[in-house]
Amino acid sequence: MTKILGILLALVLVTVATAWNTESFLTPYNVKNLLNWIGLFGVISLGAAFVIIGGGIDLSIGSVVGLSACLLPWLLVKQGLSPWVGIPLVLAACAAIGLLHGVLITFVKLQPFVVTLCGLLCYRGLARWFTDDKEMGFGQGFTGLRDLVKSSVNLPIGGTVYYIPTTFLLMVALALAAAFLLNLTVAGRHLKAVGRNEQAARYSGVITPRVVIFSYVICSTAAGLGGMLFALDLNSVQPAGFGNFYELYAIAAAVIGGCSLRGGEGSVLGVVAGVAIIRLLFNSINLMGFPSQLEFAVIGLVILAGVLADTALLKLAAWNRRRQERLRAARDGHP
Repeated sequence: MTKILGILLALVLVTVATAWNTESFLTPYNVKNLLNWIGLFGVISLGAAFVIIGGGIDLSIGSVVGLSACLLPWLLVKQGLSPWVGIPLVLAACAAIGLLHGVLITFVKLQPFVVTLCGLLCYRGLARWFTDDKEMGFGQGFTGLRDLVKSSVNLPIGGTVYYIPTTFLLMVALALAAAFLLNLTVAGRHLKAVGRNEQAARYSGVITPRVVIFSYVICSTAAGLGGMLFALDLNSVQPAGFGNFYELYAIAAAVIGGCSLRGGEGSVLGVVAGVAIIRLLFNSINLMGFPSQLEFAVIGLVILAGVLADTALLKLAAWNRRRQERLRAARDGHP
């Protein structure tokens, strides 16, 4: 709880500092744009959080985002499929990718880093192959589907009308579902147990391969959904580069949101706050006129800060446990 409060406090401080220094920050256009990006990156970050909480890592998220973002317009525009067929096919393909990752990690005993790094290269190459390395988009078609993703809900505040994007509302709905799954179901408790100590969880009766596979399926499916939302929102996707480094955004958001890279810890609220902090920092960089090339430096510093904070809290907790043990021993009359 202390960690989450610290994350939320950091979010408030960044928001106040940006609003204080930049007049255009609180304009309806900027707020809508910011919430839209938080929603899009929030979807893939929620999926990454499940893998990290389970003690794994997925470096293929960006390539899966790029693959799904290319695959949807290819199916709908080039192959003439209906959205009612194309969208489930893309989600099923991405879920199959997660299933493959999970099987290779749990049954073939390959390292998650190696499996997902190979996936990063394979899925990027696959997207470039079936698109013939050409830009993909919906053109002037499927306007209803694209308008649905780009639509927003009006929110009047103090005489000014703000707009809450559909992508942000979808991310909130997914976050609520993820919080329920992680905190109020047996599967969520098993996932945290596997992340803390997989061997102990196995001895306790948890079917650990099933839990690990489940986390990777969730991650890849979320990346696939995020990729389709990006494609519908932007209507222009380059198979060679779209989605590059998006796994870093997702991992950074999860880490700054309180997910331990050691596994076993993390909260959905923290992940959402982590996404918001990262997008706020990027928005601040742009509004204040700093070079946009600093974007990746910000990601690196955010991940480093999250890891340092996690290590410091772990050492503080260990010191506190030893202190409590010494106090109990002194009370009981033992040396």
